[in-house]
Amino acid sequence: MTAAKGHTQSADTRHPPAGRQRPPSHVVMYQQWRDLLFLHWEYSAKEIQATLPEGLTVDTFEGRAYLGVVPFFMRNIRPRFLPAVPGISNFLELNLRTYVRDRAGVPGVWFYSLDANQWLAVKIARHLFHLPYEHAKMKSIRTREGRIRFESQRTGAPADGRRCVFNYASGAALPAQSGGSLEFFLVERYLLYSSAPNGLRRGAVHHEPYPLCHAELTEWDENLLPMNGFAPTGRPPDHVLMSRGVDVDIYPLERVG
Repeated sequence: MTAAKGHTQSADTRHPPAGRQRPPSHVVMYQQWRDLLFLHWEYSAKEIQATLPEGLTVDTFEGRAYLGVVPFFMRNIRPRFLPAVPGISNFLELNLRTYVRDRAGVPGVWFYSLDANQWLAVKIARHLFHLPYEHAKMKSIRTREGRIRFESQRTGAPADGRRCVFNYASGAALPAQSGGSLEFFLVERYLLYSSAPNGLRRGAVHHEPYPLCHAELTEWDENLLPMNGFAPTGRPPDHVLMSRGVDVDIYPLERVG
């Protein structure tokens, strides 16, 4: 699909991504993201732009915009001064995202939804980070060979009974990605944007570059797209990746502009 002229910003591949350097502010939370599956569909930049808040522009790679579906495992989530708590600090998450830049051209992620099966995490993320978290019934099965079956069904906002199911396993490792690759554009994002009652906010995360690998994908769906107002593409993902995961430092939100 072709990006709409005048409504997109193309990735600047000459420089490392914004946020790669550790921010000067204090860490507010520690997280571990594990066994992430990255499914991306090329999508109309014009349609994506119509969904974004004022101050954000859809980011593109070689003129192409993307919607990403990412199921993964959250582990040992804890505030800076507290230990991880059994039954609260580990849960599943599934998000729908796209890639954006603010008026200054700073790249980041825009989340349409983040489903999780830990109600307290949903409430905290909504309150502190103004992110569109939704509670969902979720479960995972991991075979002895390492294959993962990941299931999610939203319980909050109307989901019309849709269930999201992914079956995947890690494949051959990929080399470290340069700033000019599509893989780099899709995963090496260190800033998120959110819409607060009094304006746009930006939050930083810090982690080592993702160790990436091919993914052996045997089951997938696009159900998150219509749940967030997008028409399904009716085709398999245009790009599939997996990562065993990273340890992440989370920083406080700051006002944009």
